[in-house]
Parts: sequence; structure tokens; C-alpha cells
Amino acid sequence: MLKPLGVILAGGRATRMGGGDKGLLRLGERSILDHVVERLSPQVDQIALNANGPAVRFKPFGLPVLPDSIHGFVGPLAGVLAGLDWAAEQGAETIVTVAADTPFFPVDLVAQLVQAAEGQQHPLVLSATPRTSEEVLKSGGGRRINRHPTFGLWPVLLRHELRDALNDGLRKVVLWTDQYEGREALFPATPFDPFFNVNTPEDLETARGFLR
Repeated sequence: MLKPLGVILAGGRATRMGGGDKGLLRLGERSILDHVVERLSPQVDQIALNANGPAVRFKPFGLPVLPDSIHGFVGPLAGVLAGLDWAAEQGAETIVTVAADTPFFPVDLVAQLVQAAEGQQHPLVLSATPRTSEEVLKSGGGRRINRHPTFGLWPVLLRHELRDALNDGLRKVVLWTDQYEGREALFPATPFDPFFNVNTPEDLETARGFLR
């Protein structure tokens, strides 16, 4: 399998942060998005940014900006589709998606996703972390992992199937990945969850503590 392309998902509306682009918030001396690009760049061949609205606000990053092709802010799968369509134009076989508000994701993210996909007809893998004992108890002994649906490996060959599913009203990532026997790549969640994302002002302060 050729090296995946990277797609940073920044198409959400950040309602819990009062709107705007969470990736442009400051984390240390740089923006959250700067940290994301720095982590992802060595792991993929090229990077594009999925975002809606005026692309000029991301000009300093020098990345292609891909708007959702399915209108109405239907969720991260629309960003995945935009990334898959872009990757098809580049002649790529797969993409790896990451979230623009998650600055500490694993430096071996892509390697672990690709390894987990070995033997699959369509390489389709979501990142996951173990659930805490408290989470397992609250769920009544259900799934013992937390899947992180914005961090995944996606096959370009399934982009038309994804488009049809979105047009038919599908919105939940795992409902679609499960249809194609999607797998999980398990990452450790110590000393903190590497998929910690900044949703609120309090989360931003927590992230600054992690950075220090």
C-alpha cells in the first residue's frame, strides 16, 4: 500500500468554543493547527485541510483547503469524503484523517493504522483507546474501547459508497465503517489520552498544561 495522504478535519462549527476555528487557537507559541500539521507531516505524503467558509484564513499554512461537498454541516464523514475525492485526484489509494483540535495524537498514528489494516480488502481502520474501569461500569460492561472516528485510515475506492450513504442520511461514522468490516488500532491512553481534543475553554487550559 502506498503511503497515505493526510487530511485534517476542521469543518465543524465549534459551538462549545463560541464558534470560529478551534485549530487557530493559541497553544504555547503556536496555534493548535500548527501542532497538528507538525505531527502529521512526517507520517504522510501530502496534507490537505477540510474546512468550510473562506479559505483565506488558512493561507499561512500553505495547504489545499477542501470544503464539504455535502452541504449542511453533516459531520466528519463529509470531511472524509472531501478528502477521498481529493486523494483520488492525486492518484492515492488511502487517506488518514486527524482532527484539527487534537494536538497530541500519536506520532506513530499512521504506522499503527496501516498495520491494523493488513489483510483487509478495503483498508478501513479507526483509532481507539482503552476505556477506563469507570467508563466500562457506566456502560454496563459494553465495549471496552473508545473509538475515535475522526482519526482513521480510509480507502479511496469506497468514496462513491460513502457519498451515497451521506446522501441517504447516514451521519454516524461507526455505522458506516462497521458495514465494511472496519477495524480498530488500539493506542495507550497513559499518561493521558493522546486523542484529547479541545472543545471548551477549559479544555484549552488543560491542553496548555499537557504542553508544559
